[in-house]
Amino acid sequence: MMTDTYTWLATDWLSATLDSFPPAKKTSLGFLQGVVGLRQHTPESNQKRAFMSRWKKMQQNGSASSELNTYGLQAYDTVWIVAYAIDRFLDEHKNITFSPNTMLHDMKISGLQIEKLKVFNGGNDLLDILLQTNFTGLSGQIQFNQDRNVFSGGYDVINMDGVSVRTVGYWSNVTGFSLSPPDSRTGRQDSNCCVDQRLQSVTWPGGKSETPRGWVIAADEKPLRIGVPNRASFTEFVTEVHGSHKINGYCIDVFLKARELVPYHVPYTFQPFGNGRSNPKYDDLVKMVAAEVFDAAVGDIAIVTNRTKIVDFSQPYASTGLVIVAPIRNSKSSAWVFLKPFTAEMWCVTAAFFLIIAVVIWILEHRVNDDFRGPPRRQIVTMFMFSFSTLFKKNQETTVSPLGRLVMVVWLFLLMVLTASYTASLTSILTVQQLSSPITGIESLIASRWPIGYQTGSFAYDYLSDSLYISRSRLVALGSPEEYESALRLGPGDGGVAAIVDELPYVELFLSRQKDFGIIGQPFTRGGWGFAFRRESPLALDISTAILKLSENGELQRIHEKWFCKMGCHGEKKHGNEPLQLNLTSFWGLYLLSGAVTLTALMVFLLRMIRQFVRYKRRERQHSSSPSPISTSTRCSEVIYHFFDFIDKREEAIKKLFNQCENPHPQPINAHFKEIEGSAIAAT
Repeated sequence: MMTDTYTWLATDWLSATLDSFPPAKKTSLGFLQGVVGLRQHTPESNQKRAFMSRWKKMQQNGSASSELNTYGLQAYDTVWIVAYAIDRFLDEHKNITFSPNTMLHDMKISGLQIEKLKVFNGGNDLLDILLQTNFTGLSGQIQFNQDRNVFSGGYDVINMDGVSVRTVGYWSNVTGFSLSPPDSRTGRQDSNCCVDQRLQSVTWPGGKSETPRGWVIAADEKPLRIGVPNRASFTEFVTEVHGSHKINGYCIDVFLKARELVPYHVPYTFQPFGNGRSNPKYDDLVKMVAAEVFDAAVGDIAIVTNRTKIVDFSQPYASTGLVIVAPIRNSKSSAWVFLKPFTAEMWCVTAAFFLIIAVVIWILEHRVNDDFRGPPRRQIVTMFMFSFSTLFKKNQETTVSPLGRLVMVVWLFLLMVLTASYTASLTSILTVQQLSSPITGIESLIASRWPIGYQTGSFAYDYLSDSLYISRSRLVALGSPEEYESALRLGPGDGGVAAIVDELPYVELFLSRQKDFGIIGQPFTRGGWGFAFRRESPLALDISTAILKLSENGELQRIHEKWFCKMGCHGEKKHGNEPLQLNLTSFWGLYLLSGAVTLTALMVFLLRMIRQFVRYKRRERQHSSSPSPISTSTRCSEVIYHFFDFIDKREEAIKKLFNQCENPHPQPINAHFKEIEGSAIAAT
């Protein structure tokens, strides 16, 4: 029992015994290799070193034959404490008196003369003095608490390494385990006192430095008996290879990879459960683990409530859930499918923005851009063709004004986002198969009164009957993917089933080979597959830790792809009534940005035009030979008419007018406009 599979922890009796051994006997302590023990801590002091030096001389003189342990040091301190208490008692009471004890007179023991013994009268006073002692001796500080016990000074943690006794750390009520002696760390114990619990490296039995477990899961002579379901269908998960005793499958690969990460040897043997001609009942397999027929069970075992009451499960290595499988048919294509990516509200807002951009760009470009001038009909056509052609980036006209270019930059960015989103949504609508089935979910399936299929041996039978209260007469047992297909194609009217309820991994594997069936709705239960172990089995925790590591490093996904993605992983086919449309909520920020920039540019343009119009009127009055009636009697409508007439004029005409404002012989204002516009028309 001193091998590397055992751990020995000893109390201070061992250290006291070893410390009292003479040096000649300590050479035979090699058989205690790796034992960890405790020794009452005695701090180093000059007083202790001086006494140990005197004790060595006594050993050399033959006056002492053994070494001193902590109890010897405490015995020495005890004598001094009693002597100190008697000395103090004499100082206070000046005398020691004794009195006969009447209780001893009745004890007649021949030769002993016990009746002559007397009792010390100051016993209680001497005891009080002893309890008030606060004395520093060879063993450390000596002081009594309220329970009349000496305050503990902690312990040294010792380790037997060969023939030497090595101190690897300390322990006390204040510090817990520590590398520092207790007397060097003072203060009361708090919530953070035991956070840093450390010791030096320990040599364990067998000479190993790794901390032993102190227990063995199984031995090579008696390996673990692991039950595995011998499936007849969906054999990719787990089954026994025909003609051999080899067990393989997805679940087996996960277990073997997890076992490699367990930090100790786990001998095992796989024992098939089932005849291989039909799927076994998994509840019976789990019960055999609880009955200790098997030490564990490995396979596609669902973690459900009634099973967790009798065994311990590992961390789930696969997510599962019950889903509904039913026949599907492709929905007919629509001639208006191109309208589906956007909602009606989205289409209306987008169309309105095309009109707004057309009008604003025309206003901003009309005075400076010849492409936006000409007859009214031509301007209207140009205005709207320019706006809608921005969607295809084919517009022939270019913006000239800085404000127009600013509006176009923001508008083109909005169009880029809208176009990309529309293309992605339309592609999804046209490529993703839309499923159509009279069954829309578990509620409609329960209300339909149609037969429902389930996999033989699965917990789905108990769940449908006991939890969903579906009549057992409606439940049809199916044992293979071929039976699934046959029952679904026959339908409820010809002896088949309307749908099948099974766990998601089985369904995904079935649908990877069948294109006429699909998953209806979402999984209506949540669960997982795990490995079953006996109650309180330490292997369950270690396998769970290994499964988490496999999940973190991606090994679980690689194992899944190895078994189920040889021909490409199956994508779930889900039933949906309507495609997901893009609505205004997703783009209101972009529309708000574009609208704000457009409105700001328009306001800046109008303010600039008003300023120029005021200057124009002032110049007109200065160069006019007769007073203008506009400034006094013109109605508001006439002012607005003249303002719009001013806006309609070319920018070059306005600038030339202002540049020639200092001409001493100016021409009439209208003549200037006619001359400039005439030259512009001739140039075009």
